Amino acid sequence: MLRFFENLVDPYTPYKDSDHPPQRLWPFLWEYSRPFKRVFAVTAVLSILVAGIEIWLIAYMGRLVNVLGSGAPAQVWQDHRVELIAVAVFILCLRPLVQGADAALLNNTILPNFTTLIRWRSHSHVLRQSVGWFENDFAGRIANRIMQTAPAAGEVVFQVFDAISFSIAYLIGALVLLTDADPRLAVPLLIWFVLYAALVRWTMKRTGPAAKASSDARSQVTGRVVDSYSNIHSVKMFAHDDRELDYAKESIEKARVAFFGEMRIFTIMDIALTAINGWLIVGVVGWAVALWMQGAASVGVVAAATALTLRLNAMTGWIMWALSSLFRNLGVVAEGMETIAQPVDLVDRPQAKPLVLREGEIRFQSLSHHYGKGHGGLDDINLTLRPGEKLGLVGRSGAGKSTLVKLLLRFYDIEKGAVLIDGQDIADVSQESLRRQIGMVSQDSSLLHRSVRENILYGRPEASEEALFDAARRAEAHEFILDLQDPKGRRGYDAQVGERGVKLSGGQRQRVALARVILKDAPILVLDEATSALDSEVEAAIQETLYGVMQGKTVIAIAHRLSTIAQMDRIVVLDGGRVAEDGTHEELLAHGGLYARFWARQSGGFIGTEEAAE
Repeated sequence: MLRFFENLVDPYTPYKDSDHPPQRLWPFLWEYSRPFKRVFAVTAVLSILVAGIEIWLIAYMGRLVNVLGSGAPAQVWQDHRVELIAVAVFILCLRPLVQGADAALLNNTILPNFTTLIRWRSHSHVLRQSVGWFENDFAGRIANRIMQTAPAAGEVVFQVFDAISFSIAYLIGALVLLTDADPRLAVPLLIWFVLYAALVRWTMKRTGPAAKASSDARSQVTGRVVDSYSNIHSVKMFAHDDRELDYAKESIEKARVAFFGEMRIFTIMDIALTAINGWLIVGVVGWAVALWMQGAASVGVVAAATALTLRLNAMTGWIMWALSSLFRNLGVVAEGMETIAQPVDLVDRPQAKPLVLREGEIRFQSLSHHYGKGHGGLDDINLTLRPGEKLGLVGRSGAGKSTLVKLLLRFYDIEKGAVLIDGQDIADVSQESLRRQIGMVSQDSSLLHRSVRENILYGRPEASEEALFDAARRAEAHEFILDLQDPKGRRGYDAQVGERGVKLSGGQRQRVALARVILKDAPILVLDEATSALDSEVEAAIQETLYGVMQGKTVIAIAHRLSTIAQMDRIVVLDGGRVAEDGTHEELLAHGGLYARFWARQSGGFIGTEEAAE
């Protein structure tokens, strides 16, 4: 039966991606709630029914008191046995069905599925953000916001139906009950309600901002802690454990102070609530007793009023905490929206078509890009790679080499100029189709925290086992992969490589990354210091493989180790974001410019210091 409720809503139901999600809180939540609108409507009705049944039970208790006092037990049973049996059947059978359906919708349909839907769609939205967007924030904070926003939003919906709708229906029912018994009994309840509403308003006005500040502080703690863990090698290498503790302590203390502010609100709320609930008990019960003493109310009315008041007294604390939880979670959602509701800043143009790669010509046309700063990056680059041409790219740090590659991959929107592949402006084609045509091995060969097999197959998931092994052999990786074993005993290609591949040496990571690109077999190949982490012997073996992989492809190879690009068809030297030199290895040596000075000063095939070019 519970499986029926669990499957009422599919959290993975197809939906249309939005590049500009709602920026305000309630529209944001409503957008995610669309698949649940019918479930929400039924749940609201059931919550009202549950509250109505509770009020009716209290009212019936008052009637029962009067009935029991109306005569001898035998006579009471003779006159009211059908009624009493019917009420017992209702309480034993129908009431559990109504409350069970309400609980199942809340606990089995809404809470797990709404949380899953938000987490799934938020992750989907964030994955569509550009590389530059991720570079501006902690990965830990982004992940934390996705993880904590989803359950917070689920709690908001849960409290709306479990507490808010129930309590409103309960309060209306209480007013009707007391008014029906004696209109004067409703007066202290109304006065109490005004005071209670004022306390709720005071609490809620402060809870949301306090919760948001506390949630933001927790996210900062997560970001800083994850940053330390992600860079643990640097922390240990420089022996900065104490510095990292101080760095984390600063944000942990900020989170503690923010939590203090949040808890002060609840302490004041508890004290005030106890005081106004005292008024509720004395006002309603005392007045009911006074009316009884005057002969204006029966014992049943006094009993019902007392039971109702004590129930309200117990409920008010729960309702206040539910409201506080509601607004606290709204604060968490608002903080999470700062990440998961940001517009996607790099999108495909309307009607973008797939890239059709015919020959592999690449043309950088009047290309300028300064990351919005007006300086640095690239400045008026004009460069053409003929189909199948191998281009070496040389330059000092900051010359613009990596920027050129990032713009080719469209990790950023170009500020001025264009990049054309076979005459097609990459801004007019879909990003996915563009990147499927480009294989890249970078200096920072990060791997996914998965098995070696999954990492290599990332290049071409549908590849056969034979193709996988062949790519690993060509990358000089097959032998060491067979010797791998992780802490859980998984061996070879099934061994886990650790987060970002940290369980492998730099050379091993680079060879696995190279195998991944070999398997992808894209017609355009980008090598950004692809052999920088390899020792000379392995590099010599892989160089031959690389030259084989390059055949028939258009290649851009960035290197400080000039020996790796000396055999390229052309070499371009970038300096200050501009093309300083362009020619073959021999032509540039004969020219006696920057490249010749780099070559003369390199040690072991590396570009020398800054003085080499001065």
